[in-house]
Amino acid sequence: MPATSTTIRPVWAGLELTRPLVMGILNATPDSFSATSAVFDPEAVIRAGHAMLNEGADILDIGGESTRPGSAIIEPALEIERILPVIRAMVAAGAVVSADTRNAATMKAALDAGARIINDVSGLTHDPAAAPLLAANGCPVILMHMRGTPQTMSRHAHYHDLVAEILAELTARRDAARTAGIADAAIALDPGFGFAKRGAQNIELLRGLPRFHALGHPVLVGVSRKRFLGDITGEPDPARRDPASIAAALFAARHGAAILRVHDVAGTIQAIRVARALEPDADYI
Repeated sequence: MPATSTTIRPVWAGLELTRPLVMGILNATPDSFSATSAVFDPEAVIRAGHAMLNEGADILDIGGESTRPGSAIIEPALEIERILPVIRAMVAAGAVVSADTRNAATMKAALDAGARIINDVSGLTHDPAAAPLLAANGCPVILMHMRGTPQTMSRHAHYHDLVAEILAELTARRDAARTAGIADAAIALDPGFGFAKRGAQNIELLRGLPRFHALGHPVLVGVSRKRFLGDITGEPDPARRDPASIAAALFAARHGAAILRVHDVAGTIQAIRVARALEPDADYI
């Protein structure tokens, strides 16, 4: 009988990386789904999560603390209070849930509630208890590059060689995670668009994605509705930047992004399907 072969497909967090994974952004914060209300409505967030699932999201990234430039710090207890009902509801609906948090207490609560992935904007530098916790749990983690904190990062956007410096700093965080006992196969990397990067620096970083891909970890790109897209297009309203976001996401996929973190799940998935139909032999979509 002729020999048979088995194709080994790359997998991260139990998900095959045979095309870009689409991660829906689900912010469990008071202003997430109402521009006029300061009252947090978990049911509105849950409805949005169900809609993203129905649109085909591979992962839902649920966060309870805003990390916009200059955003206020909140206590982990409030963050946990905001995200747990949403996580539980989305897990019950069959979603693969990522918890977007930099606090170890929130990470533990999220994992206990059924989250499978931790997405830390600080790259596990904010809370010294985070890395040992994730190593003990063996869960996948996304390490993002940021200098300073959301409150101070804008003053740290100074680079002599932007891509080389970010690559070195993110590699150091990857190595620290390994040293803490986090498995190499559990790690994904995020260059951190908009976090201690201004305007055209984000464009340069997008063009440098192949260098991050070469590290051998899945690369997450989150450029959805970012300010630099508004600078390019002249669109001041973030909610009207979805076409620009999709264009940037497809560019990112072409240059090595394995995970696209987006607001417009349906539009991004449509764009990926068209790109795959047009270039069926391409290895980036």
